[in-house]
Amino acid sequence: MADDPTTRIKQKALELGFHKVGMAAVGAYGDRAEANLQTWLSQGYHADMPWMENPARQNIRQIMPEVQSVICVALNYYAPVARPGGQHYAKISRYGWGRDYHKVLTKKLKALANWLKEQGEDIQVRYYADTGPIQDKVWAQRAGLGWIAKNGNLITREYGSWVFLGEVLTNLVLTPDRPHTAHCGTCTRCLEACPTHAFPQPHVVDANRCIAYHTIENRSAVLPPEMASHLQGWVAGCDICQDVCPWNQRFAQPTTEADFYPRSWNVAPTLKELASLTDEEYERRFTGSALRRIKPAMLRRNARYGLAQLPRNESE
Repeated sequence: MADDPTTRIKQKALELGFHKVGMAAVGAYGDRAEANLQTWLSQGYHADMPWMENPARQNIRQIMPEVQSVICVALNYYAPVARPGGQHYAKISRYGWGRDYHKVLTKKLKALANWLKEQGEDIQVRYYADTGPIQDKVWAQRAGLGWIAKNGNLITREYGSWVFLGEVLTNLVLTPDRPHTAHCGTCTRCLEACPTHAFPQPHVVDANRCIAYHTIENRSAVLPPEMASHLQGWVAGCDICQDVCPWNQRFAQPTTEADFYPRSWNVAPTLKELASLTDEEYERRFTGSALRRIKPAMLRRNARYGLAQLPRNESE
């Protein structure tokens, strides 16, 4: 691949619609992130998510032995739409308002990977859209896209933390970007705002106490009492720690990706309607949505817990 391949790849990524792109060199870092992951796992903070234990997360060469560089990309998904304020409304995280981000990211990543392979017969690539055993945020910070905040999200200067992340692994040796420095300072708003105290310490998330985990991943028919009583109307994910972040409040920009703008029924559904949502209505509403990971019975469960917390006149 001739003539400054790093610059050409970045230009192509932006042409394909990615909002940010950066490069990280494999093997240029110590094992601090890997050690942090192992500590997190050993404390059981991954709850019932055994896929987080995949050893490839601690050694990217287990995924692709020939990898030399990681091309990291970000897509801004922020839609400037406000939720209604009534307690009887169900809350759905912004990530699930529009089309399934996996599909949007994968289409662009595939186009970038295919273009890259066309530049030379010896070029190898693999790409992931939040689907592989990769520490997405760690590599994104190494590639200069942003920094990992105290709530565990990646914050970018341009878009806050309202970004989806993807990667292309390649055997090309590319010019790495400078890793991003942290800019949370002494702010702890995200940690203090969490109603379930899901942060044992800054930068550490305990999924066992995370509303997003319990509304999306917990398949049990019954939620732990200490979680069920603090859902605050959330039925699909949780944006509390992002909503209070000063970087998001000051710098969030409307996305240019039309697929991420909300379907009307995802912004203001009521707890009552979701508590009795039929499987047929679920299929109609959530076709092509990332929310399909939350099964109909789980949505009904989450909404019913929300209803149980309302004053009697609100829940009727």
